Amino acid sequence: MGADNFEPEMNTDDKTKNVRSRILQQAEICICGERERDYGSPETNFAIIAEMWSAYTGAKITPLDVAMMMCLLKIARIKNGGGTGDSFVDLCGYGACGGEIFENDRK
Repeated sequence: MGADNFEPEMNTDDKTKNVRSRILQQAEICICGERERDYGSPETNFAIIAEMWSAYTGAKITPLDVAMMMCLLKIARIKNGGGTGDSFVDLCGYGACGGEIFENDRK
Protein backbone atom coordinates (compact mmCIF):
# COMPACT_ATOMS: atom_id res chain seq x y z
CA MET A 1 0.00 0.00 0.00
CA GLY A 2 1.55 3.29 -1.08
CA ALA A 3 1.58 6.45 1.00
CA ASP A 4 -1.04 8.15 -1.17
CA ASN A 5 -2.94 4.98 -2.01
CA PHE A 6 -5.60 3.88 0.47
CA GLU A 7 -6.44 0.72 -1.50
CA PRO A 8 -6.25 -2.29 0.87
CA GLU A 9 -4.15 -5.34 0.09
CA MET A 10 -5.78 -8.63 1.10
CA ASN A 11 -3.05 -11.29 1.15
CA THR A 12 -3.38 -12.65 4.69
CA ASP A 13 -4.67 -15.82 6.27
CA ASP A 14 -8.16 -15.85 7.79
CA LYS A 15 -7.06 -15.71 11.45
CA THR A 16 -4.85 -12.66 10.91
CA LYS A 17 -7.51 -11.01 8.75
CA ASN A 18 -10.14 -11.58 11.46
CA VAL A 19 -8.04 -9.91 14.18
CA ARG A 20 -7.18 -6.97 11.94
CA SER A 21 -10.76 -6.65 10.80
CA ARG A 22 -12.08 -6.73 14.40
CA ILE A 23 -9.67 -3.97 15.50
CA LEU A 24 -10.55 -1.81 12.50
CA GLN A 25 -14.28 -2.39 12.97
CA GLN A 26 -14.05 -1.43 16.64
CA ALA A 27 -12.16 1.73 15.69
CA GLU A 28 -14.82 2.58 13.12
CA ILE A 29 -17.59 2.12 15.69
CA CYS A 30 -15.75 4.44 18.08
CA ILE A 31 -14.88 7.26 15.70
CA CYS A 32 -18.06 7.14 13.62
CA GLY A 33 -20.47 6.63 16.49
CA GLU A 34 -20.04 6.74 20.24
CA ARG A 35 -16.96 8.96 20.49
CA GLU A 36 -18.35 11.47 18.02
CA ARG A 37 -21.61 11.58 19.98
CA ASP A 38 -19.68 12.01 23.26
CA TYR A 39 -17.00 14.48 22.15
CA GLY A 40 -18.16 16.01 18.86
CA SER A 41 -16.49 15.71 15.48
CA PRO A 42 -12.77 14.90 15.49
CA GLU A 43 -12.07 17.96 13.32
CA THR A 44 -13.72 20.32 15.81
CA ASN A 45 -12.31 18.54 18.86
CA PHE A 46 -8.78 18.35 17.46
CA ALA A 47 -8.92 22.04 16.43
CA ILE A 48 -9.80 23.01 20.01
CA ILE A 49 -7.03 20.78 21.38
CA ALA A 50 -4.57 22.27 18.84
CA GLU A 51 -5.42 25.80 20.00
CA MET A 52 -4.93 24.86 23.64
CA TRP A 53 -1.67 22.98 23.00
CA SER A 54 -0.42 25.88 20.86
CA ALA A 55 -1.13 28.34 23.67
CA TYR A 56 0.54 26.08 26.23
CA THR A 57 3.66 25.28 24.19
CA GLY A 58 4.03 28.56 22.32
CA ALA A 59 4.38 26.54 19.11
CA LYS A 60 1.84 26.25 16.29
CA ILE A 61 0.03 22.90 16.64
CA THR A 62 -2.45 21.83 13.95
CA PRO A 63 -5.39 19.43 14.21
CA LEU A 64 -3.32 16.94 12.17
CA ASP A 65 -0.49 17.31 14.70
CA VAL A 66 -3.00 16.47 17.45
CA ALA A 67 -4.03 13.26 15.68
CA MET A 68 -0.40 12.22 15.15
CA MET A 69 0.63 13.07 18.72
CA MET A 70 -2.30 11.08 20.07
CA CYS A 71 -1.05 8.15 17.96
CA LEU A 72 2.38 8.62 19.53
CA LEU A 73 0.80 8.65 22.99
CA LYS A 74 -0.84 5.29 22.30
CA ILE A 75 2.41 3.90 20.86
CA ALA A 76 4.33 5.06 23.95
CA ARG A 77 1.80 3.36 26.24
CA ILE A 78 2.00 0.13 24.26
CA LYS A 79 5.83 0.21 24.24
CA ASN A 80 5.92 0.86 27.98
CA GLY A 81 3.67 -2.15 28.64
CA GLY A 82 0.80 0.02 29.85
CA GLY A 83 -1.36 -0.38 26.78
CA THR A 84 -4.41 -2.58 26.44
CA GLY A 85 -6.18 -4.14 23.47
CA ASP A 86 -8.15 -0.91 23.26
CA SER A 87 -4.87 0.97 22.73
CA PHE A 88 -4.64 -0.57 19.26
CA VAL A 89 -8.26 0.33 18.53
CA ASP A 90 -7.58 3.91 19.65
CA LEU A 91 -4.38 4.02 17.58
CA CYS A 92 -6.34 3.04 14.46
CA GLY A 93 -9.03 5.58 15.30
CA TYR A 94 -6.57 8.44 15.73
CA GLY A 95 -4.83 7.40 12.51
CA ALA A 96 -8.13 7.40 10.63
CA CYS A 97 -9.05 10.81 12.01
CA GLY A 98 -5.62 12.09 11.02
CA GLY A 99 -6.08 10.65 7.54
CA GLU A 100 -9.42 12.40 7.20
CA ILE A 101 -7.98 15.73 8.36
CA PHE A 102 -5.06 15.28 5.93
CA GLU A 103 -7.40 14.55 3.02
CA ASN A 104 -9.66 17.51 3.88
CA ASP A 105 -6.65 19.84 4.14
CA ARG A 106 -5.53 18.82 0.62
CA LYS A 107 -8.82 19.99 -0.92
